Amino acid sequence: MVDMASWNLSIPVGSPPKTVETSALVKGYDGKYFRSESGYIFFWSPVTGSKTANAKFPRSELRETWADGTLHNWMYPDADNFLNATLEVNQVPSSGKIVIGQIHAYGSTEPMLKVEYQYKDATHNGNIVAKVRNRFDDKESRVIQIAEGVPLNERFDYIIHLSPGGALSVSARGKNWNTPISATWRDKPLYFKAGVYVQDNKGYSSEGGKATFYKLDIDHNRT
Repeated sequence: MVDMASWNLSIPVGSPPKTVETSALVKGYDGKYFRSESGYIFFWSPVTGSKTANAKFPRSELRETWADGTLHNWMYPDADNFLNATLEVNQVPSSGKIVIGQIHAYGSTEPMLKVEYQYKDATHNGNIVAKVRNRFDDKESRVIQIAEGVPLNERFDYIIHLSPGGALSVSARGKNWNTPISATWRDKPLYFKAGVYVQDNKGYSSEGGKATFYKLDIDHNRT
């Protein structure tokens, strides 16, 4: 079971898109774009959905909060910071790409890290890639392939870890990649996101991204 007391939810409907608060998620919120069952949570984001401010693409995505629903932002030197997920990707848009996990910076339009599933029609499999901005002022992200050969509807794990010393690692399907990040991130308030952020905004309303998460845990272990 996924503990919903650490999240709120953005869904791709309304202008601006609707936020479902933590209290509603804890009570078992279900809707067209998100469903919570005893053993899993399900996300759906069509390419035609509404978009948040400064975003090019729609999303059905969780954002880290405290249990009372207030936004939870953290500085990485204060703790060992983990996001641990088990999921399967059920559908991708025509671009083949959906973001399934992020470290974002409060007040910034660009995240530190995106973990992305990229499906290839030629192989009928997907790759897990990390897109990383090592410096806060980097305009472009580095793209690193973490794992390959992940079909649709097959469970896999990923772990995001950011240490107090600024060591960032992404693990997926038994593969691990890590890098030191710049101290320019040191004083930036950060937060985790997870779900389906489709990297596409063209097509029919039946096109989009779907994913089922069986595990989604956040830990901030203070040293």
